[in-house]
Amino acid sequence: MTACTKPKPASILFFGDSITELGVKPKGYVTLIQTEINKQFPARKIEVIGAGISGHKVPDLEARLERDVLSKKPDIVVIYIGINDVWHSILPGHTGTSAEDFEAGLHRIIKQLKAINASIVLCTPSVVGEKNDNSNPLDEKLDQYAEISRNVANKEKLILIDLRKEFKSYLTENNPTNVEKGILTYDGVHLSDKGNEFVADVMLKRLVDIIR
Repeated sequence: MTACTKPKPASILFFGDSITELGVKPKGYVTLIQTEINKQFPARKIEVIGAGISGHKVPDLEARLERDVLSKKPDIVVIYIGINDVWHSILPGHTGTSAEDFEAGLHRIIKQLKAINASIVLCTPSVVGEKNDNSNPLDEKLDQYAEISRNVANKEKLILIDLRKEFKSYLTENNPTNVEKGILTYDGVHLSDKGNEFVADVMLKRLVDIIR
């Protein structure tokens, strides 16, 4: 191996909220990705780690970054966050994250991940409600925060997985009766089995290239 060649990744960590916490269940997206990676790279013994906690937002991720991520020294970190930063702005007894704090927090997290030479993948937030005509109450705000994530990924030169775009495209084609849930989620937010399969497929298209 030459001095300029980066070692092939041996671990992937998924950093996020309840969607990622549930993703480690048998039919969750993290587990599905682990299974597929094992099939495609059987000799590599790549470790897949789920580090999701229900209700978490960007400030929560920043607070536990050392404990749950940096201390494990993962080769690849997939950040899937933003739903609660938006959703909690309208939930009684909860507080969302301002656009400014959301962006600044992402930059601080990324700076520390770069310091351990991790490859970073940033995902845009997906959905709070599955109606496909932009009539979900938080569609405009989710689009705003997704755009922040896109801009952060561009500025930081990160790989972007645009889940917001992917979900909207899928729902346009596969939600003909414009229902608010039951297509990729069971409650408008959390992934159904189909949703977990969808997210795993979208993520794997980018992750396999990094792993190789």
